[in-house]
Amino acid sequence: MNTPARHLIFHGTIVLLFGLLCGGPYASAIKRQAAAHIVHSWRVAHASLPMGATVMLAVGALLSHLAGGAALHWFIAVSLIVSSYAFCFSLPLAALAGHRGLSSGGPLSARLVFAGNLLGAWASGLAAAALVYAAYVSL
Repeated sequence: MNTPARHLIFHGTIVLLFGLLCGGPYASAIKRQAAAHIVHSWRVAHASLPMGATVMLAVGALLSHLAGGAALHWFIAVSLIVSSYAFCFSLPLAALAGHRGLSSGGPLSARLVFAGNLLGAWASGLAAAALVYAAYVSL
């Protein structure tokens, strides 16, 4: 297993733990009958962060078997790691601040949620495109 793959697996486990820990605030929001959009935001964080971690673990398991060289492997790994940590920042912040992060306007917290979502989306898109390329050249 190459170094980028090991980094993906390590950071994937951290993101998995963080996403699972978001279940605490999610349960708390349900118990205190928080506004529906707050409960929904915690549900999104609690469900999607472990999904992203699972992608990192899966890619980490197969990355060493793909062609493309070390630079491509590092690009895929770093892109997925950046994406996951951006969402680890933006999704809980969205639930705490009550913002969805769909526009760049509003208070600082809303702009930070938007920036985290934007970074996460771009980085994961780049990683996916690079992964498709690596899979294609491995045929």
